[in-house]
Amino acid sequence: MAAEPAAPDGGGADSPADVLLRMHRQDELVPRYPEVERLLAGMTGPELLRAGNLLSRLDPDHIVAAHPAVPALTVAVTGHGTLGALLPALTAELARHGLLLRARLSDFDSYVFDLGDPGSDLYASRPEVALCVLDAAVVFDEVATPWQPDDVERAAAEKLALLEGLADRFADSCDGTLVLNTVPLPRRFTAQLVDHRSRARLGAVWREFNTGLLRLAEDRPSLAVLDLDPLVAAGVAAEDVRLSVYAKAGLSPPLLAEYAREVGHLARHVAGRTKKVLVLDLDGTVWGGVLGDDGPDGIEVSGSYRGEAFAAFQDVVEQLASQGVLLAAASKNDVEPVRRVLREHPGMRLGEEHFVRIAAGWGPKHEAIAETAAALNLGTDAFVFVDDSAYERGLVRRELPDVTVVAVDDEPALHTTRLLRDGWFDSLRLTSEDHARVSRYRQEADRRDFLDGFSSVEDYLRELEVTVRLAAPGPAELPRVSQLTLRTNQFNMTTVRMQPAEVGELMAAGDTQVLAVHSSDRFGDNGLVGALFLRRERERLHIDNFVLSCRVFSRGIEQACLSSVLRHARQTGATSVTGTYRRTAKNGKVAGLYTAHGFTEVTDDGTTAAFRHDLHHVPAPPPHVHLTGSFAPHAEL
Repeated sequence: MAAEPAAPDGGGADSPADVLLRMHRQDELVPRYPEVERLLAGMTGPELLRAGNLLSRLDPDHIVAAHPAVPALTVAVTGHGTLGALLPALTAELARHGLLLRARLSDFDSYVFDLGDPGSDLYASRPEVALCVLDAAVVFDEVATPWQPDDVERAAAEKLALLEGLADRFADSCDGTLVLNTVPLPRRFTAQLVDHRSRARLGAVWREFNTGLLRLAEDRPSLAVLDLDPLVAAGVAAEDVRLSVYAKAGLSPPLLAEYAREVGHLARHVAGRTKKVLVLDLDGTVWGGVLGDDGPDGIEVSGSYRGEAFAAFQDVVEQLASQGVLLAAASKNDVEPVRRVLREHPGMRLGEEHFVRIAAGWGPKHEAIAETAAALNLGTDAFVFVDDSAYERGLVRRELPDVTVVAVDDEPALHTTRLLRDGWFDSLRLTSEDHARVSRYRQEADRRDFLDGFSSVEDYLRELEVTVRLAAPGPAELPRVSQLTLRTNQFNMTTVRMQPAEVGELMAAGDTQVLAVHSSDRFGDNGLVGALFLRRERERLHIDNFVLSCRVFSRGIEQACLSSVLRHARQTGATSVTGTYRRTAKNGKVAGLYTAHGFTEVTDDGTTAAFRHDLHHVPAPPPHVHLTGSFAPHAEL
């Protein structure tokens, strides 16, 4: 089940599909394109595919011209089979996440040329994502009849070596992400072997081939491999035999649609739209029953059929939290009974320590979510809200339209499926910061409590003992620097998204430099919380971007970093430092960063503003910040 949309057109009787079709017939899809995301949110299956067919007819350039703020993603599609049917599904899946697809579809079976030749049209399109869609024919077309499993093994090994080389060529030639996939084995191949021993051998060969594909991504940051086996295991047909024979379409349309859904999750991450916070209702969602009515002993959690379903859901939520997803609760209950149940109930898998914030009370839940967002210094677009009450879901959708709302009902066995269906928290890879995120946000709660004991912010900051270290990141830190550009929206001066390989290229270039920002204070180590991207042009130093985690706003860290950069520029003979700010819907709070630190605005075209500091007066870092900085390259790079 998908997240639920707000009521279309102010809550009229028309379904979202009806509204979208009417917009199409009245030629309003382009002028009203920002409404599409909301309309698609509740669509699934054939309805969503029909919407994709309508949207794929639109010219992306016309949409960008009408709505410059809509993020567009260039996706190159190549592979072995006929893949035209993928584009409508892909268009709809990206639009469902607020993204505009710029698609480049290659000719039939051209993937070797597309990926192997740096001068190909695929590379010329500079895709953020390149899909190389594989099917069983990629191997079996190389096997002559009659064949044995050993013949398939040889062909699969050769194809795996070829794909490995193409993945490396892509990494050398493009800054985007290449996506491969595991290949389902249709029964029509295994059934051609009449003895079960040979069938077992073929199955082993095929699984080794898919295992090899999956392992390609282990040490290639720019490669992702989608595993199609779970989709097939869920009942999606691997192929349509007639389309396979007549149209050379190796994967069935339903499987291509599910593949597109997985790509949509990845594209959302590439575009910097990964969700960060999971807000859970408690009664009927985390446990069965109503705590206020049934009491701690009367709620359902383990020990019964439904109780075990709620416990299984809690296990999944804990698994997500262990990977950096922030948990919060929004419950119509008194806070102390809630905390007591989380601490003491013997069947509870989730404890008080798993939550960064527990908002229990009798006010509207949208207010609790907004207060949680403010406390965590995050935008509400980073939130996913799960509740079994249609009323509560509708209220949150109406009052906080940026919050993703996931519906669950009175069947707790399906809670997990509905939460995980859309991969809201998917990312390319985890970093050490992800695993430490929950504990660091809990430290932030300690800092807030500490602040309450001071009469002024200045006294608080002085006693906080903030330490900032600027230095070139090491190889192991490149994924975290990349992640900051991908996931940081509020303190991101240009919102340029970068993969780890791109960060590495900037560090290796002679005229550019990347600095990682580390911070700590009396409550612990905040970790790698920001990055500066610098470029030298003769006597001018340009700040191409500056990103900083929302966890450490308003502590003087940004002032300390800019002070260090300006001082370094003057010491190395620069006569000015320039910086750029590109406006987005999310980064308005840093619009005045440069002018507040001695820069003068030079140009502003309404979207991008440029600033210059003449270095006559370099401000000192804030007195409460202990700053150390090294602009030397990292020894291992």
